[in-house]
Amino acid sequence: MRVGMFLNYAGGFREAADEVAELEQAGIDRIAVPEAYSFDAVSQLGFLAARTSKITLASGILQLYTRTPTLTAMTAAGLDYVSDGRFELGIGASGPQVIEGFHGVRYDAPLGRTREIIEICRMTWRREPVVHQGAKYHIPLPKGEGTGLGKPLKLINHPVRERIPITIASLGQKSVEQTAELAEGWMPMFFHPERAAGVWGEALAAGAAKRAPDLGPLDVFASPALAITENPELVAAALASVKPNLALYIGGMGARGKNFYNDLIASYGFEAEAALIQDLYLSGRRDEAIAAVPDELVQAISLIGPASYVAERVAAFAEAGVTTLNVTPLARSSAERVALMSGFRALIG
Repeated sequence: MRVGMFLNYAGGFREAADEVAELEQAGIDRIAVPEAYSFDAVSQLGFLAARTSKITLASGILQLYTRTPTLTAMTAAGLDYVSDGRFELGIGASGPQVIEGFHGVRYDAPLGRTREIIEICRMTWRREPVVHQGAKYHIPLPKGEGTGLGKPLKLINHPVRERIPITIASLGQKSVEQTAELAEGWMPMFFHPERAAGVWGEALAAGAAKRAPDLGPLDVFASPALAITENPELVAAALASVKPNLALYIGGMGARGKNFYNDLIASYGFEAEAALIQDLYLSGRRDEAIAAVPDELVQAISLIGPASYVAERVAAFAEAGVTTLNVTPLARSSAERVALMSGFRALIG
């Protein structure tokens, strides 16, 4: 099983690069750089490519709406080039709060956009001419507008690889089915090993039935919080530290009836709890919303506890089909994160 982590570069690019270099030496397989409404991920990924030599670098995630498909392909090819073939392209739809509220771009047609971006990226990496045909490729030119001078072009450079791995962050049934059909990897949020099959099993099977053989098996990601300790008080504190983020997503990432994460937690069997968390969060009672997050849920989606317990939970994730654990280490400093990740790598082999 591959081991990776999301990078938190709040302390600065250089400090983060120093940490990633140490993680590389510790045998960590993968680093994912997030892009929400912070610094762009591409700048950091390019910086990390120059400071590392073995570790896989991934976008986690580039959203679908603000870069054209060909710019996404060019960016991925460039990052793969500067990293000597170590880049993985993570993409996802994000949500209306970020896309419309921060970027000022309409949030629409996520399934169509995802399919087209994958198609155009792979065409571009194969150096095939890309022919845009109006709205099919989301070019915002109404009929009769534009210069009429557009022509098919292919990438000038020769990419390191014709097939850069693509991972899709998806949760809904149709989007998960599409992911299993088209992508190399699938990155859901809040993966519950014992209940994931009941939520996504049919969608994954339907997508796999249409999957091209040359894609190989689907790389399934989980992103649990990680803390390894024998101290019961520290275990309790670590579990409690996960709840504010869960409350934010379950309660605040979307309007009532339009919150993908709330729907997911409800589908795990926590329907009443998800509704309560959302009611409390949207009414401004955030501390109460955090307190309402069930302990059972936190424990199920996390890797927190003594080493023997964490090993048991890793086995549960593997049994559920997870092939990459892209964890969030709960540590207060770079040195603690590196030590925790190194110990986790040794623990699972």
